[in-house]
Amino acid sequence: MAKTMSTQKIVAPSAESLASSARAVQKGGLPPVHLWNPPHCGHIDMRIARDGTWFYMGTPIGRAELVKLFSTILRRDGDDYVLVTPVEKVGITVDDAPFVAVDFNSHADGLVFETIVGEKMTAGPDHPIRVERDAQTGEPSPYVLVRANLEALFDRKSFYRLVEIGEHSEHE
Repeated sequence: MAKTMSTQKIVAPSAESLASSARAVQKGGLPPVHLWNPPHCGHIDMRIARDGTWFYMGTPIGRAELVKLFSTILRRDGDDYVLVTPVEKVGITVDDAPFVAVDFNSHADGLVFETIVGEKMTAGPDHPIRVERDAQTGEPSPYVLVRANLEALFDRKSFYRLVEIGEHSEHE
């Protein structure tokens, strides 16, 4: 009895295939990446620098709409960052936080932060602010939770503006 083997071509994940899959599931708002559990397809040469610049194969991604699209399929699994679609999941490198908070405004509801990709969140219980200090330099790094284990590092101007409006209080 002869065995027949499938000649299905295995395609390595690429930025183009991820973007195509992400576009296919976009229906306004964020895709439900928390519900998707596709197979892990390895690591792709994509990196988010500390300043929020996204790189693919060592080159900055210059199209803001493509960066925004990728940001919608970003998820944190434990300590790893992945881009996930219904059919594939690939690891990427994140130097610090995957987002950068580039501005904020004070509203009646509180401080509304905006990330480099245009996401907005109001600081509070669902979007807490935290500050880490570098153990060697003592330099503060402030963050706000954007969504589901994904944080935004404040850019320098936003951090200084926040310090200006802050109040000092003693904690017991």
